[in-house]
Formats: sequence, structure tokens, C-alpha cells
Amino acid sequence: MTGRTRPGLPLGAFLLALLALAGAAPARAHQFAPALLEIDEISADEADVRWKQPVVRVQGSQLRPVLPIECEGLGDPEVQREGTGIRASWRIQCPGGLTGKSVGVEGIAGSQADVLLRITLRDGRHLRHVLKAEAPSFTIDADASQAGVFKDYATLGVGHILLGWDHLLFVLALVLLVGWGKPLVWTITAFTAGHSVTLALASLGVVHVPQAPIEAAIALSIYVLAVELTATYRGKKTLTQKAPWAVAAGFGLLHGLGFAGALAEVGLPTAEIPLALFSFNVGIELGQLAFVAAVLLLTAGLRRVPVAWPRWARAVPAYGIGAMAAFWFLQRASSLL
Repeated sequence: MTGRTRPGLPLGAFLLALLALAGAAPARAHQFAPALLEIDEISADEADVRWKQPVVRVQGSQLRPVLPIECEGLGDPEVQREGTGIRASWRIQCPGGLTGKSVGVEGIAGSQADVLLRITLRDGRHLRHVLKAEAPSFTIDADASQAGVFKDYATLGVGHILLGWDHLLFVLALVLLVGWGKPLVWTITAFTAGHSVTLALASLGVVHVPQAPIEAAIALSIYVLAVELTATYRGKKTLTQKAPWAVAAGFGLLHGLGFAGALAEVGLPTAEIPLALFSFNVGIELGQLAFVAAVLLLTAGLRRVPVAWPRWARAVPAYGIGAMAAFWFLQRASSLL
């Protein structure tokens, strides 16, 4: 069949690329960042409340903290811009203290963003929990074990990578370039090692890089891989094909700074910084591996379908990914001006 080709790895992943491009329509790849509710018990019947939510959110959504009914506000909240979010701070009076009472947040389902809850009690306990649409409240006398910290931050990591369309398109481009087998394993491992290093350095404050240029550079990295893909379809030997692990590790350093920016939005618990950082990274890897597995499974399934595709269709994913990356880059670069 001249001019036709059987479905292979690029065509199998093409359908997944279409889904990604459809979901990537919002201007920012991480539009719906988690909100943060912090409560610090400062005396037997008073506590400080800090409520931070992202500026960019689903149109019409309304997130609102729900504090114990016994508690009353003392004075007016202090509101200020903080990073990409808005923070409100105020003090409440709670007769009998916080232990045994319940707190929560309304509107989680409509906002498409979880809420990280952090509570510090007078007895030294640090409670952390992720509020979700199906469980929007939390009882303050719950267990504050390290297992809970691991679960909550790993959940945040999984959610971040699976909603980060730019990172997913980068991984998709790597899979299309490298193909099956050991090269893919080493390439994904190198990308993981790269972003783990900068995620840790930035989260611990060792390096400080503004997020806006990083987001633009991440979009540019996706475009570079898309160009590499078009070259491979023309039969050219590219740098990524010669040393895929080196390219993945280098760009991984860049993407790690992007991950750190997302983690900075909710912060790290002072008492368990290493555990929370490790858990968040584990969550990112689990989400990333799930995405790669979905691409490979879809490809394997389509290879069994007796359909012949036009030869030019092999290049469609590359141009689709490149177009989306160019759009993101121009939009993010214009915001810097």
C-alpha cells in the first residue's frame, strides 16, 4: 500500500495527544492550583487563620472556609496579594479551643482545585489534610501521623502532574521520539532525576528563580521536542535520538523549577519538610508513569486494529504539540512584557 502505514507508536499516541490538546485550551497549564487554609492555635481560646486561594480559578467558582460555629472573628481580615494568589489573615476566638471541632471549605467541587489544610495546636501537634469535593471537612482531633503527610503530599503531586498539560505534552513528545524499550526507561529516568534535583533545591530555598520566565521556558522546551519530532519523520538523526537521556535530564532541570513553583503555592510543613518534599515528588512520578503507561497501552491496542493511515498522519502529533507549545510560549512571554 503506497502512501499508507500501519498504526505505530506515533499514531497510537496521536489520539492521546488530541485529548491533551483539547484539555490544554486554558491559557495556563496549572490554572487551578490548590488553595491553602492555615489555622494556628495561639492560646486556649484564640487562633490565627490564614486563607490563600489562587487568583486564577474556574469562572463563577466560590471557595469559602467554614470554621467551627462556636468561633467568632476578632477584627477585620487583612487581605494582600501573595505570589499568584490572594491571602486573607484574621484572628478568631474559639471557646474551649480547636480540639474536637470541625473545619472545612465550601465550593471545592466547582473550583476544580483541592484545598490543603494545615493546623498547629497548642500541644505541639501539626495536622495536615487535603480537603476534596467528596470530603470537604476535617475533624481537628484526627491523627497527625507521618503516613498522613505522605498521603496528602503524594496526592498533591499526582494531581499536579495530571493537570499539568505542558509537562504531559513534554513527556508525550519524549515517548514519541524514543519509542519502546530500554531507551525509553533511561530517558524517563533521566527526566525524573533532573526535575527531582531542581525541585528540591528550589523548594528548600537554595535557588530562587521567578516563575514567569520558567513557565515560558517550559513551553519552549516542548516546542524544541516538537521540532525534533518533525525532523525524525523526515528521516534525520536528531540530538534527542543520539542522546535522549542527556536532553531529558537537561530539560528535567527546567521542569523541576516549575514543579517547585506549584509546591510553593501551598508550602511545606516545617516539621516534615523532607517527607513532604519526597512525597510530592513520588506523586509526580506516579502520575507521570501512569501517563506513559496509558500512551503505551493505547498504542498497543491500536496496533491490533486493521486500519491503514495516510503516511502524512505520522507527523500530525508533532505539529499539534508544537502548535500548542508555541501558543503557550507566546502567551507566557507576552506576560513578561
